[in-house]
Amino acid sequence: MYDAENTYKPWHQLSLLVDEADPKKIIAYLESINPADTALAVSRLGVETQSKLLTLLSPKDAAEVIEDISDTQAADIIEELSPREAAAILEELDSDHVVDLLGELDAEDGNAIIQHMSPEDAQEARQFLQFAPDTAGGLMISEFLDFRSYQTVQDVLDDFQANHDEYVHYDVQYLYVTDDSNRLEGVLRMRDLLFPKRQTELGQLMIRNPYKISADATLEELSNFFEEHSLFGVPVVDCDNKLLGLVLPEALEEAEQERSVHQFLGLSGIIGGEEFRSMPLFARSGRRLSWLSLNIVLNIIAASVIAMYQDTLAAAIALAVFLPMVSDMSGCSGNQAVAVSMRELSLGLLRPTELLRVLAKEAGVGIANGAALGLLLAAVAYIWKGNIYLSLVVGTALAINTLVAVCLGGSLPLLLKRLKLDPALVSSPLLTTVTDMCGFFLVLSFASMVLDKL
Repeated sequence: MYDAENTYKPWHQLSLLVDEADPKKIIAYLESINPADTALAVSRLGVETQSKLLTLLSPKDAAEVIEDISDTQAADIIEELSPREAAAILEELDSDHVVDLLGELDAEDGNAIIQHMSPEDAQEARQFLQFAPDTAGGLMISEFLDFRSYQTVQDVLDDFQANHDEYVHYDVQYLYVTDDSNRLEGVLRMRDLLFPKRQTELGQLMIRNPYKISADATLEELSNFFEEHSLFGVPVVDCDNKLLGLVLPEALEEAEQERSVHQFLGLSGIIGGEEFRSMPLFARSGRRLSWLSLNIVLNIIAASVIAMYQDTLAAAIALAVFLPMVSDMSGCSGNQAVAVSMRELSLGLLRPTELLRVLAKEAGVGIANGAALGLLLAAVAYIWKGNIYLSLVVGTALAINTLVAVCLGGSLPLLLKRLKLDPALVSSPLLTTVTDMCGFFLVLSFASMVLDKL
C-alpha cells in the first residue's frame, strides 16, 4: 500500500521505493501510473537516484522506463551508467530508439556503449548511425520479417511459431521477399497467407516491384509518400535495392513533431537541443547564453548606425519615436516572408535554388505593403507634428525598409539551406539585424537631407 498523501508527487514515492531497493515494488508502482507520470517522476529524481533506478531493474524493465521519457533526458541518464549497463538496456529497445539515444550521446560515449553490445546489434547500430536522423535511414527500424521467394506459406507459419516470443513485439503488417543478396523483390500482406495452400511458394503470391523509398529520402519525401499511399509502412532500400529497414507512419509523425519543437526552440533562443529544468544549471545557462551573446553583438552593430547620426537625432528628437516603429514593422514583414519560405521548403514546394522566383514574388508584396504602411505611418507623423518633411522621411523609410525586409526574409532561408545551415535558427537574428540597420540608416540619412526643415 503506497502513501496516498504523496500520490500527486510520483517522484517522491518513486524515490522512496528506490531507497528500499526492491525491484518488484518499483515495477508494480510504475505499472500503476501512466507514462506521463513516469516521465515526471524520473525527471525529478536526483542523478544518483536515476542511475540507481535503472541498475536495480532488469535491462528489459529499465528499457520500458527509458521509453517513457524524452531522448534528451534518457541520454543524460544513460551517460551516468557504465557502458556495459547501458548496452544491456539499449539492446532491449527498438532499433530506431537505440539510434536516437546514441545520436544524443557524445561520439566517445556512444562508441563505448556499442562495443559492449552483441556483434549483431553493434553492427546494426553502426549501420543506422551513418544516416542523418531526418532521413528514411535515420527513422527506419530493423524489426521486420523477410523471406525468400522459394519459401512456402508453411515455412512462414513454422517460422512464426518458432520465433513467437520475438515476433510478438514486432509491428507486422507486411512480409518482404528478398533474394539471397537481400535485394527487395516483393511484398506480401498478412492476409495473403490465409487462403493459399500451405505449399504455395511466396514468389507466386507476392506483389512484385513494391513501393519503396531510398535511405536518404527526406522527411518531406516521406510525408509526400504517405499522403499519396495509405500504407502501414514503407521498405527502405540502398542504392543496390538491398532492404535495410522499414519506416512506419508514426515514426514520421514523431520526427516532424521533433523538428517543429527544434525550430520553435531555435527561434526562441534555446541552442543545442531541448532544455529541461532538471538539467544542470551551467548546461542550461550555456544553451541560453550562446544565443543571447550573439544577439548582443548583432544589436551593437545595429546601434552603431544610430551613433553615426547622433547629431541628426539630437537636432530632431522626434525621430527617436519613429526609429523603433520603422525597424519593428519592417521586421514583422520580413518574418512573415521567412515563415512562408520555411513552410514551402518543408512541404517541398520550394527549392533552395529558386532564389530569383522568391525575390520576384516577394518584391511585389513588399512594394504593396511598404506603400500602405509608409502612408499610414506618414499620416500618423503629420497628425502628431504637422510637419510634411517628417512625414516623408519616416513614411519613405518604412516603405523602402519593408521592401528590403520581405525580399531578404523570403530569400534568407534558401541561402542558408544551400549553405547547410539551419534556416529556422539563423534567419531570425540575421533578418532582425539587417532590418534594424537598414531602418535606422534610411530614417537618419533622409532626415539629414532635410534636417533644417524638421
